[in-house]
Amino acid sequence: MILRLHHGHIRLPRLPHQRLTLLNLRSLQTSPLRPSSHRIPPITSLSTPPPSPSPSPSHSTTPPPPPPQPQTWLTNLLPKPLLPYAHLARLDKPIGSYLLYWPCFWSISMSAYTLHTPPLQTLTMLGLFGAGAVIMRGAGCTINDLWDRDLDRGVERTRGRPLASGEVSVGGAFGFLGVQLVAGAAVLTQLPVATIPVALASLPIITAYPFMKRVTYFPQITLGLAFNWGALLGPAAMFGHLHSMDMAVWGALYASGICWTLVYDTIYAHQDKRDDALVGIKSTALYFGDRTPAFLALLSTAQIGLLACAGYLNAQGPLFYLGTVGAAVHLARILGKVEYDDREDCWRWFRACTWTGAIIGAGVVGDWGWRVWRDGVREQEEHERVGEWIRRQLDTYIDK
Repeated sequence: MILRLHHGHIRLPRLPHQRLTLLNLRSLQTSPLRPSSHRIPPITSLSTPPPSPSPSPSHSTTPPPPPPQPQTWLTNLLPKPLLPYAHLARLDKPIGSYLLYWPCFWSISMSAYTLHTPPLQTLTMLGLFGAGAVIMRGAGCTINDLWDRDLDRGVERTRGRPLASGEVSVGGAFGFLGVQLVAGAAVLTQLPVATIPVALASLPIITAYPFMKRVTYFPQITLGLAFNWGALLGPAAMFGHLHSMDMAVWGALYASGICWTLVYDTIYAHQDKRDDALVGIKSTALYFGDRTPAFLALLSTAQIGLLACAGYLNAQGPLFYLGTVGAAVHLARILGKVEYDDREDCWRWFRACTWTGAIIGAGVVGDWGWRVWRDGVREQEEHERVGEWIRRQLDTYIDK
């Protein structure tokens, strides 16, 4: 019987509290292992918890619906069919237009300071560039969303954008882009002819930016090249030609703006760094990670240094440097307070970066305004001297 048990012809039934013996050890060794039927659900996004196992075979997992568009001032202003296109151009979030406009504002005001341009001419140019900033920023957003519509569906913050959510079709977006480019060309025709080749040279950079997010961790450099193009376009419009422009001044100002863009867009990119890592979008936020504070401190130092260099080369006055110091203090405050792992805090301090541009702009336009006032006083004094000389000559002639 022991021999028969040894060859496995008889199996003892499993009894409660059965002790483990050499015989049933042999039977355990010959029993096949059954694979577990439990499956771990995949994690689809770091920003949301993994889905719970489906209770029934009929249950199907579908991506969450896009969030509804928030109610903004555009809701009461525009007809409902136009609202998705307004959101596509980010008209409800003008922060991007401000950031695009400030380099234009700086360069135009600095050019007016050098050329002693009359106030009306300067203000007209500032108005044209303001309209152009709103239009071309919207066109850039349309191009970006056409590139990224599939990726945007995988990012929590962007899945509600008009193209990603399906509110606007691809054909509709291309048609809207054509309207935006025509409007931008209409503004461009109001500027001197010398600005046309300079403006057209920026279009490949604007178009390439969304692609750069797929191939390099430094797409913010491409964004900086595009967003600060006004630092070159503004002087071309003010001078009316390129050969008399001091490119050392405008090159330093352009480089300063690029450093500034790297600062604020790295803060912006920290909002989406978890989802970006999953869908394959690259950014300086992912590249530098915990080293971001040191990286942004270095870039901010470079921005302020290059800005001061541009002012020195342009022979700016004291108000320019007062604005530069104010911008440095504001940047230090932003970098000291931003929490890079808090999405809402990143958005808050990203928006605060526009005040850096405003402070610089206040210094530049204040310097220009002071020169206009001083020139006016000097002109008035000159007129008074000429008038006094004429009166003396008339008195001498009458006495004779």
